[in-house]
Amino acid sequence: MEKMGNSSETVSFVLAAYGNVGELKHLYFIIILVWYFSICVANTVLIVIIRVDRRLHEPMYILLCNLCVSEINGSTSLYPLLLSQMFSDSHEVTLSWCFLQMCCLYTSASVELCSLAAMAYDRYISICNPFTYNVIMNTERVFLMILLVWVYSFLSCIFSYSFIFSLKFCGNIIHNAYCDHQLIIRLSCSVPIQSFISDISFAIVSVFIPFSLILVSYLKILRVCRKTSKENKQKAVTTCTPQIVSVSNLCVGCICYFIDFRFLVSQVPDEVRIILPMYLLIFQPVLTPFMYGFNLPKISMVLVGCHLL
Repeated sequence: MEKMGNSSETVSFVLAAYGNVGELKHLYFIIILVWYFSICVANTVLIVIIRVDRRLHEPMYILLCNLCVSEINGSTSLYPLLLSQMFSDSHEVTLSWCFLQMCCLYTSASVELCSLAAMAYDRYISICNPFTYNVIMNTERVFLMILLVWVYSFLSCIFSYSFIFSLKFCGNIIHNAYCDHQLIIRLSCSVPIQSFISDISFAIVSVFIPFSLILVSYLKILRVCRKTSKENKQKAVTTCTPQIVSVSNLCVGCICYFIDFRFLVSQVPDEVRIILPMYLLIFQPVLTPFMYGFNLPKISMVLVGCHLL
């Protein structure tokens, strides 16, 4: 807490999760740095492969590039702060940086789901309406979809959590490794009704709507695949499996986050309570490039060709 003018106002938060790191901070620093580096390299390699190889200049792979960009953005919103806090004595983060991290994290989460919804729609058109695919999913429309995904996600985040910027805080200790909006709201002098409304609105706009679109797309794909040949079924399974795994992993991460903060805050060890909310930020950015890189035939062929060279 610091003085500003004639009143006492919170100008920074303290991330208390780093208090018990002790002598292991060097080990943790190396592990986090290697993991973050691996995320950036794996996703960047996939982006470069798609950019360089003209055979991959298709809507499905352009959308995959956008998903990889989202993974890098989400990871960059978290890991540099974790690394910088390892050797900090105060573990303080200013309000502006805390709010910026929160905005980037939730925007990336929304972009992730909306991108998967766009990819599911792309697969639906490809499998269920193959003769009109090139007309519906032309390059201009794909880039417009990507732009809309980012604008939609950013505006939904700002709309849902902008009220936090005007809150007055009666504490500044965040018992976590990053700035989480639920813990920040608990530090406010009074919990406003906007907190409940914002959670509901963000869940509907950024989670429920994209997930519903994904579900509808794959139900329609499933219905068509039941009536098609075995070869077409196998092709559909091959191209859709990475997206299904990604969506399933997102659901697991959301469950971990929800359970941790709503029910088990006092019943679980501190280490588990800190790691669970970061499940998606730890595993999803690595899962994406490896799932798509090794499971999509065209990308696998390019990787094998590069290896042979």
